[in-house]
Amino acid sequence: MTKVFDQPDQFAASALAGFCAAYADRVVAVPHGAVRAAPGSEGKVALLVGGGSGHYPAFLGYVGAGLADAAVAGDVFASPSTAWVYGVAKAANRGGGMILGFGNYAGDVLNFGAAAERLRSEGIDARILAVTDDVASASREEQAKRRGVAGDLPVFKIAGAAAEAGLELDAVMEVAEQANRATVSFGVAFDGCTLPGQEAPLFTVEAGKIGMGLGIHGEPGIRDEKMVPAAELARMLLDPLLAERPEGHDGRVAVVLNGLGRTKYEELFVLWHHLTGLLDAAGLTPVQPEIGEFVTSLDMAGCSLSITWLDDRLQEYWCAPADTPAFRRGHVAPAAPGRQVAAMVEAAPEIPPASPESQKTGACIARLMARLAEALTEAEEELGRIDAQAGDGDHGQGMARGSAAAADAAAKAADAGAGAATVLSLAGDAWADRAGGTSGALWGVSLRAWGQALSDQAAPDAATVAQGAQDAFDAVIRLGRAQRGDKTLVDAFAPFVETLRDATDEGRPLAEAWVLAAQAGTKAAEATADLVPKLGRARPLAERSVGHPDAGAVSLALCARVIAEELTKGLSWLTNFKRA
Repeated sequence: MTKVFDQPDQFAASALAGFCAAYADRVVAVPHGAVRAAPGSEGKVALLVGGGSGHYPAFLGYVGAGLADAAVAGDVFASPSTAWVYGVAKAANRGGGMILGFGNYAGDVLNFGAAAERLRSEGIDARILAVTDDVASASREEQAKRRGVAGDLPVFKIAGAAAEAGLELDAVMEVAEQANRATVSFGVAFDGCTLPGQEAPLFTVEAGKIGMGLGIHGEPGIRDEKMVPAAELARMLLDPLLAERPEGHDGRVAVVLNGLGRTKYEELFVLWHHLTGLLDAAGLTPVQPEIGEFVTSLDMAGCSLSITWLDDRLQEYWCAPADTPAFRRGHVAPAAPGRQVAAMVEAAPEIPPASPESQKTGACIARLMARLAEALTEAEEELGRIDAQAGDGDHGQGMARGSAAAADAAAKAADAGAGAATVLSLAGDAWADRAGGTSGALWGVSLRAWGQALSDQAAPDAATVAQGAQDAFDAVIRLGRAQRGDKTLVDAFAPFVETLRDATDEGRPLAEAWVLAAQAGTKAAEATADLVPKLGRARPLAERSVGHPDAGAVSLALCARVIAEELTKGLSWLTNFKRA
């Protein structure tokens, strides 16, 4: 159990502050991350790595010469928001373009991808490097769907060394993509991890069993098998990787035996003792192997094995010097004094002028956001339980954090005289920033799109609200790429939007139309129990998900019902809504 923390929702921020203080000679703190204290040369390709917290030494421990230029840290097991990634990337930029590296998880794909688009719009060439090494999460034919686990280390190390060598962006990206294709991993769990502030682990492994093919965000294995002696466990880790050996490969491999947070180094050395013989028997030659903790999962008990199939080029960069707080190799010459990282202050949002009618609507939206935050806080534990059936169990925590931040942002905007469009848009931005992860990104883009359909100059009518719902849904589909039947929030959102539009088109008042839409969304959310997940972290654990509804669909339906209850109370602002 995670025992050392203050407020659970401040765990990641406190850990980041402590890390930067501990290594002040090596890193400089920036909002939501850290950059090298001695930046790389001007014009260098910058490598930014990151993801959710709870995985140290990944990703902050990789910041330093020969590896990463910066790291961005989300909340525990939650992707950093688009704004967080963008801000740290701007601080790390050296003028040679950027590579944004992360494990292949839906929230990270969304947020790092959106940040790269924003950087490119400002003339900074930004590329995406999603590590896909986990053989347990998808077949060889679907490598692009695999998760990123401890293979992050060799892929980032090789990419960072190529950037340090002065290669141009296209060349560094070519090397990084080759390393990613050449890297495979497989892990096992002996016991689950516990989120800060929670009393129970996200999952448990039955006594005498091993969870095979775990994920690093607290996901259980894809199956349980009987606990075996170390010699057999070593074989169980290696065999799935040997099956992916490239045809004609000469046997040189980078090997990482990784502890997940609660496995003793001596235990890893026992495994390595057996792995050396197995590797030799398979005709493989380890090149500067690494045994230790490199990508952890809070206090999870377990380990993983990663292999990168080397050639001359990949071996050169794997063996190149590096000097970071958590990974050191060879000798790195002292860096020449570099530019100081400018202080980064997160500016207050601009509040455009608004009409009295729109200000009144904005104030009502702020009250609705406050009610959503209350309801999601009450439902946090239940939503986490649902999510843990086949995910990492953090959905309730993320929704509670995101909605609380959205309510606070909406209240401040309304107090400053913002109109409806600005209040809802800023609430969406705050939700995404604080919640992190896939749901945070989707709720953020959804509320912002909905807000843009409103106006700061007039109170919206029912048809405008319904059109905003459609715009929000379209944004979710465009960014998240989920469809009906994929077992996501889309399965509840689609019937909600369709019913809302149909009802307002029929001339029903907004409150009545919303109630009908909430009922449709709730029914659809319940029906997701019969679906098999096709996207995200739940997909590798599809069988465990059957019989349980999707947490994202359930939370969306809950939010719809809460708003329906408030609307039917006859809030004064409803008098502004005309029949369509």
